[in-house]
Amino acid sequence: MADLIHISIIFPIYNEVKNLQKGVLDKVLNYARSQKNVIEVLIVDDGSTDESLSILKKEYIGKYPKLHVLEKKHSGKAFSVIAGIKHAKGNIVLFSDIDLATPIEEAQKLIDEIVNGCDIVIGSRTKERQGAPLIRKFMAYGFILFRSYLIGLPTIRDTQCGFKAFKKKAALDTISHLKVYKKELELDRSSVSAGFDLEFLFVAHKLGYKIQEVPVIWRHVETKNVNFLTDSFEAIRDLFRVKLNYIRGKYS
Repeated sequence: MADLIHISIIFPIYNEVKNLQKGVLDKVLNYARSQKNVIEVLIVDDGSTDESLSILKKEYIGKYPKLHVLEKKHSGKAFSVIAGIKHAKGNIVLFSDIDLATPIEEAQKLIDEIVNGCDIVIGSRTKERQGAPLIRKFMAYGFILFRSYLIGLPTIRDTQCGFKAFKKKAALDTISHLKVYKKELELDRSSVSAGFDLEFLFVAHKLGYKIQEVPVIWRHVETKNVNFLTDSFEAIRDLFRVKLNYIRGKYS
């Protein structure tokens, strides 16, 4: 497979002026320029209402051949990732949060596992979760226990790290079987769609795809797009919806 690697890097964004002003995209584009197998950096704008698109158009679009921007209505991070996967030109798709909590250079760890035969590779944060508030560490541990009890996935610890890679074919197949995240609805607030990672990995596991978890460097970065209580509630709600769909045989 080594001679056929074409990598698309996807960044879903929603009102990310501060991160763009920090120069995170410059780091990504420099990385992409140094990697011949990276054929595109695809920014999926989830209906930003700030100056994100303006900055992209003024400072980036047209200046970097590998950079593409996809605009869509605001429907949450999950559907931005889905749109990115569907539009990606590469046969390997890697998606990352734009804050680069995991440095983009860590991508090679995931790509190596894909080359070695895995279909889906997920970045895994350490137990310490450097820089994260204690309450978040505690709630994350509780969520892992609850998720394992409700839907399983015993071989996967960190389903929620925003740094994952897929064979595009496997990702498209998995997406076609989703039920909770099947219909795209327009939102009036930000949503990290935490339940998407859960349903995606649950379905991929049931379909028999080889999933590997790889430790990556990660540091906590505060972002206004994350409301820990609201997002945690949504994730738990979606956990129950996945479980119910499974009991009803909707993933068959």
